[in-house]
Amino acid sequence: MSTLDKEEQEILDAFDANGLRRVSDSEETKARHQQYAEAMFRKDARINIRLSSKDLRGLQKKALSEGIPYQTLIASILHKYLEGRLREDR
Repeated sequence: MSTLDKEEQEILDAFDANGLRRVSDSEETKARHQQYAEAMFRKDARINIRLSSKDLRGLQKKALSEGIPYQTLIASILHKYLEGRLREDR
């Protein structure tokens, strides 16, 4: 299992202690965030890319182990990189 950071652990502890409460406008907030999520994951552009067979097989194997389609994995990697959440180790 993955290790939780400090903030995640605090949230889990509060949940376990029944210390979490709904906010008064939770339905409005939920609807707004649902719209954000739908807009973010809307796939409205198509690209073609050439990869080596070895890299494609590696992506397909990784996607299979994650239980997702390989094209979804590729889109996720690109999105994380653009958001600054995926960095190359040097």
